[in-house]
Amino acid sequence: MTDKPEWEIVPMTLEMAAEGNVLESKCFTVPTSENLLRTELLKPEAIYFAAVSEGKLVGYAGMQSVLDEGYMMDICVDPERRREGIARALMEKLLEGAEKAELSFVTLEVRTSNEPAKALYASLGFEQVGVRRDYYTAPVENALLLTKYLRKEKSDDPPRN
Repeated sequence: MTDKPEWEIVPMTLEMAAEGNVLESKCFTVPTSENLLRTELLKPEAIYFAAVSEGKLVGYAGMQSVLDEGYMMDICVDPERRREGIARALMEKLLEGAEKAELSFVTLEVRTSNEPAKALYASLGFEQVGVRRDYYTAPVENALLLTKYLRKEKSDDPPRN
């Protein structure tokens, strides 16, 4: 057995959108459409990474940046490939991308019942900053709003206009 994972993290490309939609359908009751995923990938402020194993997409994660703020759009990992560290590797790569883009923070929503995801985000330094009531559908459920601060503004800095 080798310490090297059987997958690699690479920048996500438009060519991966169809596989991304198939993966979404395995993971979520309301999957992101292939067209919406393509639209997101085309945005210049998009930061998306994919986990690929033997040429096949086994996970992906992405966010959009607005000014110096990062907003997680999605993370999904093939249910048959969970517990291999793929989600953590994707999140770490996204956070590296956020640092490189000089974002102040990254924020995301997570179902209140999604204990594995909540544990992962907490281990990466995300903190709960709010609740979005009835945010999710199929089934209806609240979302926890989590944020990881990447840099703090100095109190003596002038406000931004």
